[in-house]
Amino acid sequence: MENIKPAPKQQSRSTIISIIILGLMFFTFGFISWVNAILIPYFKIACELTNFQSYLVAFAFYISYLVMSMPSSYLLNKVGYKNGIVIGFWILALGALIFIPAAYGRTYGIFLIGLFTLGTGLAILQTVANLYITLIGDKERAAQRISMMGICNKGAGILAPIAFSWAVLRPTDQDLFLKLPSLGDIERALILDELILRVVHPYAVLGLVLFFIGLAIKFSPLVEITVHRSAGRQPLKRGGLLHYPHLVLGAIAIFLHVGTQVVAIDTVIGYAGTMGLTLLEAKNLPSYTLTATIVGYILGIILIPRVLKQTYMLRICSLIGLILSLLVCLAYGEVTWMSRHLDISIWFLIFIGLPNALIWAGIWPLALAGLGDYSKQGSALLIMGLCGNAIIPLIYGWIADVSDEKTAYWIMVPCFLYIVYYAFWGSKLRSWKIK
Repeated sequence: MENIKPAPKQQSRSTIISIIILGLMFFTFGFISWVNAILIPYFKIACELTNFQSYLVAFAFYISYLVMSMPSSYLLNKVGYKNGIVIGFWILALGALIFIPAAYGRTYGIFLIGLFTLGTGLAILQTVANLYITLIGDKERAAQRISMMGICNKGAGILAPIAFSWAVLRPTDQDLFLKLPSLGDIERALILDELILRVVHPYAVLGLVLFFIGLAIKFSPLVEITVHRSAGRQPLKRGGLLHYPHLVLGAIAIFLHVGTQVVAIDTVIGYAGTMGLTLLEAKNLPSYTLTATIVGYILGIILIPRVLKQTYMLRICSLIGLILSLLVCLAYGEVTWMSRHLDISIWFLIFIGLPNALIWAGIWPLALAGLGDYSKQGSALLIMGLCGNAIIPLIYGWIADVSDEKTAYWIMVPCFLYIVYYAFWGSKLRSWKIK
């Protein structure tokens, strides 16, 4: 089996450094990824988009995982893990800086190029981080370690919409958004140009910060990760990774899981808009979902493996996710909670964050089980599954345009049904042959 660890005499020190770097990386993943929850409605207003067009934000950002994950694994083989992390951060910096010319031209297509570039940097970093955190210690505690990193990720996700709102939104914008449809073309264009230019300073600062993080890692005492291969390396099965059914089915489970996660977070502001809330009033709702996710991670850290094995936790969470997704689609009735008067279905949507926390953590170790020397390629295949973040929200946006936002949430039900299948049966398969 493949183990990832530094030279013995440096192991203790480098493990601490590695955990700090991994925590920073997962924080970065969260901050950059979950700001999309507010970028989507922001671009929808500033660039005058339909629901389908606005969800191209998620598509452009996450489709890079499909395109770049396997090249990322080859890059890491070529330059090593440490240099790969540096390159990943510098690509992130480039993606952030592309927002500057996009804003000056109010050109949505250039914004999408910037988002694709950001996703490319994250594809490299995610390939390193998820493989490392899965294999660094006891296999039965992999979900627990992923949960710890998940807190860094979702904690950043809570801060991201708040920081973006503070940087680009104004108290007077609520009235401005209401009167935009009644303005003439020239006056509306001037206001929208000013609105989109507000992203220039935040993303310029973000780009510089990401560049210097990469520079700091390059000159940090972090030792290069070495891979200790098992004696007598086994040959890859004929047909490659596709002959490992539990891995392939796990990649599909990742695809569907992350799609439901992004739908639950990135659409909640738009769904609240159907209940009369403006962007300024609904801006913190994604943070509610991410807070529920952090609660899920904390439960995972406490319960796995002391009380429940990570496999059992995956089964429980997949069933809870299925029930909550059905309630989002079927439940009606206004309730007042947390000083908000909203349809009860939006609270079921928010609480999907709770089981979603441990689905990702449960799938990874099951999908990588028994891959040995090919865990790196298997990790890259799972990272490719993150393109579900690109495709499923786009399907949601199309359904919302032709029907309505609530009906569009039916997209989550078959996703959770499949995850239930994988948790109970699919993860056990070691051959495609029916016995």
